[in-house]
Amino acid sequence: MDSAEPSNENPDEPQESEQEESLLERSVRLEAEAARLAGGDLAGGDDIDPLAPQPLGGNPDDEMDAPPAGNAQSAALQEQLNQAKDQMMRAIAEAENTRKRAQKDREEASKFAISGFARDLLDVADNLRRALSAVPDDLLETEPRLKNLVDGIEATERELLRSLEKNGVEKLEPTDEPFDPNFHEVMFEMPDSGKPAGTITQVIEIGYILHDRLLRPARVAIAKDDGSADGGGPPPPTHPGGQIDTEV
Repeated sequence: MDSAEPSNENPDEPQESEQEESLLERSVRLEAEAARLAGGDLAGGDDIDPLAPQPLGGNPDDEMDAPPAGNAQSAALQEQLNQAKDQMMRAIAEAENTRKRAQKDREEASKFAISGFARDLLDVADNLRRALSAVPDDLLETEPRLKNLVDGIEATERELLRSLEKNGVEKLEPTDEPFDPNFHEVMFEMPDSGKPAGTITQVIEIGYILHDRLLRPARVAIAKDDGSADGGGPPPPTHPGGQIDTEV
């Protein structure tokens, strides 16, 4: 009695060759699809990948040209920031100018605060000088007591002028200097002086300045241009201050 040999094959399990063939075919198919995508076949419209994102509608060119909403908002914020910076810089510059003007006004107020008081003291200095000029020289030699009085007046005048000088007040004695309408006042002209026209020949009243600012002009006499002197200086003004540029 012949017995049949058991079979090792299971009909429910797929054959190994069929499984390998299925994997191979799938690999070939995927490689072919990838090649078409890389070569641009998909853009031609032959095959469309169902998983590819689709446009929502409208003209794609318009969507590409239109800036994103986030960029527009960022540009608006940047514009507001630039305006705020500009306003801040203007405010800082204005504050700095205000500070400089205030500092300059404070310095000038400190320098010229005594101008009124110093101007009043000039009359005292003038009276002391007139008192000294009124004493004849011959009496000083014969009257010792008068000489002591004159010495006291001269000491008082020197002390007064020294105090004025400490506070920025200086004398103007422009003898033999060119006439300057900013600091001098013409009282009369002197002909036949032998000096160039416009030269100060005599100081009638001493002038004073306070920190380069005129406190009182010096009243002077100037040489007249009569053609007898060389130099040919500029003719004197017809009135004090006639050469000042009022349009500056």
